[in-house]
Amino acid sequence: MSTAASVAGEAWFKDPALTRIFALLNREGEEVRVVGGAVRNALMGLPVTDTDLATTWAPEQVMSQSEAAGIRAVPTGIDHGTVTLVIDGRGFEVTTLRHDAETDGRRAKVVFGSDWQTDAARRDFTINALYADSSGAIIDLVGGLEDIASRTVRFIGEPDDRIAEDHLRILRYFRFFAHYGAGRPDAAALKACARARDSLVKLSAERVWKELKTLFAARDPGRALLWMRQAGILSLVVPESEKWGIDSVGGLIATEEALGWEPDPLLRLMAIVPPDAERMREMSARMKLSRADTERLVRWAEAPAVAPTLAITALDRLLYRHGAQPLMDRIRLSLVAARARTDTDASALTDAAGHSRHLARAAGWTRPMFPVTGSDLIAKGIKPGPEMGARLSALEELWIDSNFTLDKEALLTSAE
Repeated sequence: MSTAASVAGEAWFKDPALTRIFALLNREGEEVRVVGGAVRNALMGLPVTDTDLATTWAPEQVMSQSEAAGIRAVPTGIDHGTVTLVIDGRGFEVTTLRHDAETDGRRAKVVFGSDWQTDAARRDFTINALYADSSGAIIDLVGGLEDIASRTVRFIGEPDDRIAEDHLRILRYFRFFAHYGAGRPDAAALKACARARDSLVKLSAERVWKELKTLFAARDPGRALLWMRQAGILSLVVPESEKWGIDSVGGLIATEEALGWEPDPLLRLMAIVPPDAERMREMSARMKLSRADTERLVRWAEAPAVAPTLAITALDRLLYRHGAQPLMDRIRLSLVAARARTDTDASALTDAAGHSRHLARAAGWTRPMFPVTGSDLIAKGIKPGPEMGARLSALEELWIDSNFTLDKEALLTSAE
């Protein structure tokens, strides 16, 4: 066990709400410690957003102790030992020490306890099993500090055993590698993930997509995707990527960093799948994506590719017909491809400049308002119905082809 490191000087650790929880649950021979992501991120110099705690108190005791102290306690996951304490509008998850008595790789039956070593051993990765006591001292029972220093993502104990407890840990491994790992993945972990990859089909689509989307949100998910592909895992969870490949991901990451783009999980997904609307519908249904994510993927696939030499007036017409977001997604990926060719293709710089110009235009584009309404046609003696719809559509096309310059009077004159 190592206690040399400390988070005592961290601003988040001095939070009065956290101090209050320490005072409440560190008594009568029982203890509470910060655990997991807050400790990991603090030691890695990353922002701490959530503070989770582990305790020797039983969940019902956490509830009663907190309520007696005037702290709102919500049994958010009490069957698994988790109670959320709400202080000043913020939630702190407090979970009783436990181990899994039974598991089928998806759900676990837990047994509560008071042994910190047992609690640490049932966690997934060494970097997630570090505790900080009320003084801020780090308690390392599994070798996590060494792995923090080397940015190694390693399963606790036997990787096969940890994966058997929860099959989702295969994807969690690569997600954590994308966010926190360096160099090559741990060899034992990679082999275990590859061996168990078929167990992923037993998981719910929602859990799989949640992990993938978080992986895609990493600053640079490229290495994780490469190792997922080599382990036969990427083609299992995103079969659409199998023949399309992931070669463009590196260029996308480089372009994001060079141009200041925020990481965009869906754009990164688009970079590894074909722009085929029907396949995007099928993929979205299989992975149970949200309606908004599905619509964005399908509309991106339906939008045309934009040539770098396209006139701005023609681009405006495409923006009106297809919308700004689908074309911006298309143009961004085209810009990435052009930038990747600059070392070998003399025309690539010109293409990149054209795509950049189009992207700027699309980003600042405001959809113009079609000036003719059904009421205008009624005033012209045209009755509501299919004929009116056809007339309106024809007039709108005429207006678009004029680059939105024809006014209402000119359009209505042409309708006579």
